[in-house]
Amino acid sequence: MNSPLPNIMDLSLRDLQSSLTSMGEPAYRALQTHQWLYRHHVSSFDEMTILPQSLRKKFGEVFSIQSPEIIDHQVCTEDDCDAPTEKILLRLPDSELIEAVLIAAHERMTACISSQAGCPLRCTFCATGRMGFNRNLSSGEMTAQVSALNSVALKRSGKTITNIVFMGMGEPLLNTENVMETIENLSRRNYSPNLSQKKITISTVGIIPEILRIANTGLKTKLAVSLHAADQQKREALIPVAARQYPLKELGKALADYTAITGTPVTIVYMLLDGINDSQEDAKRLARFAKSFLCKINLIDYNPNINIEFSPVKRAASDMFQRYLIDSGLHVTVRKSYGTTINAACGQLATTVRDNRINH
Repeated sequence: MNSPLPNIMDLSLRDLQSSLTSMGEPAYRALQTHQWLYRHHVSSFDEMTILPQSLRKKFGEVFSIQSPEIIDHQVCTEDDCDAPTEKILLRLPDSELIEAVLIAAHERMTACISSQAGCPLRCTFCATGRMGFNRNLSSGEMTAQVSALNSVALKRSGKTITNIVFMGMGEPLLNTENVMETIENLSRRNYSPNLSQKKITISTVGIIPEILRIANTGLKTKLAVSLHAADQQKREALIPVAARQYPLKELGKALADYTAITGTPVTIVYMLLDGINDSQEDAKRLARFAKSFLCKINLIDYNPNINIEFSPVKRAASDMFQRYLIDSGLHVTVRKSYGTTINAACGQLATTVRDNRINH
């Protein structure tokens, strides 16, 4: 699958313009080429019929077109699924493996995509964090995940993707430049799927400089912050790398600045873990933290992973936690988890298991 020639899909639009100029070609050809890659999803330069044959020939001499390959596809078997949650395993041109998830629920078709191969943050509840970090994904590799999931959605239901979340493997705000380029690809007019940026969510554990950078870019995307504890010591135990580098007090100030600049609320994602962050005192701390900026709180259950020693919260504790936050005047939602039977739920994405079919 891997070609010795550089993959043109790893280039940003700006890089493509520079490459064409250096080849003696007009810069406007970059947008035409880009459209054929991300609107028409061509697999060869010969298919780019709008380009002169001489340019197509040049491209073939210096670049390749290499898209990720779906090598495994799983469908959830949960009895209470509104519609099947589907997970795909993709092999990248350099043989790195990543996972992406399609979630159908409440009139939405959401693509959950990865931004890194592995993750350097080592969050203790997350299967991806146990893999270690290999590399950032290019904008082309992230855009291609959406294209692959869109094809899956069309084949199964005839519907297309309506929402995108950067909530798969990796930390998006440790790969901000490529994430922003991907968002441009996904929301650019006359491209596919051509979504409003308001339908795209970036999920982060709280990389403060990049949160403020996103706030000042003019992007209309939503921001979700995985908090999981409003106590500094507990948060360091759950999210050791990010919590130590970006303490809660500083994170709260950054989120207040973000909401002041953008005028949009932040979603605080809080995974309830039995006996760890589910007490009334934990709820009080979360309420105090969340009242300092515009936000809504999304409570989610932990999905047991056989390699990680955490347990889902008990129903009584969950109800108490939710009621305390609501009584404190906060906007709270409880998010259903999808895809647990195929390890596609929050914190479960990892590509450590292989079988003969995948290895060959």
